[in-house]
Amino acid sequence: MSVAIRAEGLVKRFGKTTALAGIHLSVPHGEVAGVLGPNGAGKTTAVRILATLSRPDAGQAFVCGHDVRWAPGRVRELIGLTGQYASVDDDLTGTQNLVLVGRLLGMSGATARARAAELLERFELEPAAGRVARTYSGGLRRRLDLAASLVGRPRVLFLDEPTTGLDPHARNEVWRMVRGLAAEGTTVLLTTQYLEEADRLTDQLTVIDHGRVVAAGHADDLKRRVGGQSLRVRPTQLADLSTVAGILAGITGSPPAEDPDTGVLTAPVADPMQLATLVRMLDRAGITAAEIALRLPSLDEVFLALTGKPAGVPEREESPA
Repeated sequence: MSVAIRAEGLVKRFGKTTALAGIHLSVPHGEVAGVLGPNGAGKTTAVRILATLSRPDAGQAFVCGHDVRWAPGRVRELIGLTGQYASVDDDLTGTQNLVLVGRLLGMSGATARARAAELLERFELEPAAGRVARTYSGGLRRRLDLAASLVGRPRVLFLDEPTTGLDPHARNEVWRMVRGLAAEGTTVLLTTQYLEEADRLTDQLTVIDHGRVVAAGHADDLKRRVGGQSLRVRPTQLADLSTVAGILAGITGSPPAEDPDTGVLTAPVADPMQLATLVRMLDRAGITAAEIALRLPSLDEVFLALTGKPAGVPEREESPA
């Protein structure tokens, strides 16, 4: 499979601070890749270099085969970028914002207007097309910003914290649109503070900490790497908790962890068939469970294990370059 984005040994320093310390990255055409990391890890720095907004101090980066340092103009013709905050003109209408981008990209007036109309329909912005952007909600502004990044029909789209500050409904709308872009063959690289977002959207993940890649792979692969599966059970009756704990310990060979607030018992398992064993033994004991499941570690747990930090708020790790 051909590669749309490739980075080799990227280094970027800001004074005495090393934002990137030799990261490697490879994203095949048509995939959605996620970049995760705690605050100040280097995520935004990496995106800025790949989008030709900053030059690396060492290493190489290529987008669709073009070197970001020596062919930045060609790279810019092939990419779209949406930053952490919507970069729309508040004094222009939705239509005017998109037409302006088209004109800046060298489109004729007619072509720019046609492309704007197409994107307004696609992103369900037609009812708000004639209103100035300052009247838009956060979700509408983000959708308009995403539409603007697609005016030039980019082959590669960079999304830096694309759903920061959005409510759950607006976030789901952006997710739906990103999935649609990927289905059409657009390569997407996104940084995100929302681990659920990374879990649900991405084909592969790269975890960065202190400017270095600490793990890379599919979300499920990272979960297995950090820890195996576990059995999770919550008895319907709290009075059965100690009995269930004994059954679970007998099956798994280790005492389960208990959450006193929820009454959930969790124990690591070596064999997925132990779930069936647990179900049979609870049935024999006449115990019902309100919840029972075999699960991998959550992406939150993976993130914490790999970086030693919980996922945080949008990063501010560098000065503009």
